[in-house]
Amino acid sequence: MDFSTNRADGVATLRIEGELDAVSIPEVRPTIDTLIAERHPRIVVDLSGLRLIDSSGVGALVFLYKKAKEYGGTVTVRGLRDQPLSIFKLLRLDRVLLA
Repeated sequence: MDFSTNRADGVATLRIEGELDAVSIPEVRPTIDTLIAERHPRIVVDLSGLRLIDSSGVGALVFLYKKAKEYGGTVTVRGLRDQPLSIFKLLRLDRVLLA
C-alpha cells in the first residue's frame, strides 16, 4: 500500500493505492487521525489506485466519515473501481460516500 496527502484550497485529499486491509491500516491510521484533528471542512479520499479493500479498510473510511461529520466536515470517495467498488455497492456505501 502507498498513500499520500495533499492540502489545498480548503480540501484535504488522501490518496491510497494498492491494498487497504488489516495489514496496511496501521500505516494509514495516524494520517486519518491527523486529518480528523486538523478538522478539514472537506476531505476527499482518492481510491483510483486501490486494488483491494477488506472490512478493516472499510471501517477506517467509515470512521473518517463519522468523525468528520461530527465537526461539520464532509468526506467523499472518488475513483473506486473493480473489487473496492463492488464492496462499496454491496454495503450501500456508494450512496453515502461516493462523489
